Amino acid sequence: MELGLKGKVAVITAASKGLGKAVAESLAREGVNLAICSRSKERIENTAQEIKDKFNTEVLPFQCNVTSIDDIKNFEKNVISKYGTIHILFTNAGGPPSGKALDFSPDEYEKAIQLNLMSTIKLIYTFLPYMKKQKWGRIIASTSISVKQPIPTIALSNVSRVGVVAFIKTLINEISELNITANVVAPGYIMTERVIELLKDREKREGKNFDILLKELSKNIPTKRIGKPEEFGDLVAFLSSDKAGYINGETILIDGGMYRGLF
Repeated sequence: MELGLKGKVAVITAASKGLGKAVAESLAREGVNLAICSRSKERIENTAQEIKDKFNTEVLPFQCNVTSIDDIKNFEKNVISKYGTIHILFTNAGGPPSGKALDFSPDEYEKAIQLNLMSTIKLIYTFLPYMKKQKWGRIIASTSISVKQPIPTIALSNVSRVGVVAFIKTLINEISELNITANVVAPGYIMTERVIELLKDREKREGKNFDILLKELSKNIPTKRIGKPEEFGDLVAFLSSDKAGYINGETILIDGGMYRGLF
């Protein structure tokens, strides 16, 4: 499907690997010019070169900690200096440590909120003015299936990500008349380094073999498999297009049917 995104500019955070990289690749395939960042200068520059070589598109790499407003502002300056504007914003950050609710202190909850919720808000405040000026934009915020169905072993993620949904749902009342949409994507288990990390953590805690845990996990998903990163990336690419212009304020699960609720 031709999505009509060629020549648009996308900012993608936490893009050196995992879901962020998958989104960058899906948008690059559509001819989108990219500005990507991560905390590691080496990793993000390597990823940028890989995407350039593979898709022959413009890629601006930048080292940025998305919990730092100073880093975000420096990222903004570099993006605007190179491209002049931004059309698509994909907000993303690494997940906080895994563990149960009482495994963590209140301070650790605050850190998780800074990582997942406040980084999203800071990024949107920084890049939204360019969308308003051109009267076109797409905001896609990455969260987790845990915003619909909390997972006992990732308490910090459960708490810190659900606020993103509330913010996006509130925000659309103020931007949608300007042809700007904002949505949340909530992945279940996608085969990234993060999922491998969570399974290895369970392997240590439960004394079960990694492969057995992976089979058990897949067994509870109606599709009987873990999702592919490119499936996630392609969903975000579609939401970035005019073809998705009437999808707004939604939390879209991509989980193989894992979520059992009706709403």
